[in-house]
Amino acid sequence: MSDIKVIEGGICAVDGVKAAGTRQGKYGLTVIESKDSNASAVFTSNKVVAAPVIHTKEMIKGGKVSLVVANSGNANCFTGVDGIADCDKTIDFASEKTGISRDEIATASTGVIGRKMPMDIILPLVEESISKLEHSSEASTEAAKSLMTTDTYHKEFAVETEIDGKKVTIGGVTKGVGMIAPNMGTMLCFLATDALISSEDINKALKASVNKSFNMIVVDGDESTNDMAILMANGKSGVEVAHDGQINEGFQEALDFLCISLAKMMARDGEGATKFIECKVKGAKSEEDAILASKSVISSSLVKSAIFGGDPNWGRIVAAVGYSGCEMDQDMISVSVNTDNGKEAILVDQGKILAFDGTSNLKDAEEIMQEKTVNILVDLFQGDAEATAWGCDLTYDYVKINAEYTT
Repeated sequence: MSDIKVIEGGICAVDGVKAAGTRQGKYGLTVIESKDSNASAVFTSNKVVAAPVIHTKEMIKGGKVSLVVANSGNANCFTGVDGIADCDKTIDFASEKTGISRDEIATASTGVIGRKMPMDIILPLVEESISKLEHSSEASTEAAKSLMTTDTYHKEFAVETEIDGKKVTIGGVTKGVGMIAPNMGTMLCFLATDALISSEDINKALKASVNKSFNMIVVDGDESTNDMAILMANGKSGVEVAHDGQINEGFQEALDFLCISLAKMMARDGEGATKFIECKVKGAKSEEDAILASKSVISSSLVKSAIFGGDPNWGRIVAAVGYSGCEMDQDMISVSVNTDNGKEAILVDQGKILAFDGTSNLKDAEEIMQEKTVNILVDLFQGDAEATAWGCDLTYDYVKINAEYTT
């Protein structure tokens, strides 16, 4: 972490990356250009997939992305042959306006599922955004804002690290606050770096980071049909960050930090959320067990509702760990809650409930539950593995937002 520096500029902090964004009512259009970039991506595992996911999955097999075209307001999913045709029209139009081969244009969409794309709105937005492409922090911000649907704020981040004494920059933008489940979250994420790295090695690095970040956030447990995360590397720095299939540790750490930071922004902005939750599970028999347990706690509607209500309900936390599938012993588990400033309340100590033992644990826990950030620590005492997951509370507003989503 000592070599990682947070910098301004979002995705445009990376040399050679241009971006732009345009909105018209509920529709937004983002374009990101990083010419002749090696690239790879990860996608939703939902069996219902959007037309742009189908396209980008196929085109990225070539290992190159020079342009990303992403719209918000309509998912272009469950739209049949018309959706594929509309996706193709968008790609061809963008190729004509930029001179970039359609084989290097990735597309993405987010919004309402099962509605035909309003191409009379989308294509003019594509043209306008392409006409505004530039390399500036404002351009990155506009690109991030144009991705938003029910997001309450835009999400961008950039870091700089030194590798062999030379600077390497990674930046990104993302969106997503609802339909966020453990298999990526409706999230879109576009990342760029000036590092020199092959598409095969990008795939390794990106998957490793996604597993620590976007696959560890839960807002509502619904898995999107449109999830996509792309990493483009244009090599402008001339710094090689992979050798013989091994990713440089400094580069991987910087990419992990970037992705985790963006993922936490998404969890904090969960639809209707009032509180951010972090759940760390340690003492697990394996990393897989730690992941299962931490995600289970973050995913539990009962835990999320309790945190919304300020209730330190250790029973719900223990129950969520119990049905997660991890190796555990209910007579060994410990549970505590704490704040970022160090205040802690131990609720369960190796199976023993401490809330009613005459200490101030219950009162302290109730106070901690009023904070905007609630950290849960679970110790399984089964081994040395650990994992951390992030999420948010479940509120009345979440129901209201989603009850009125298409009306």
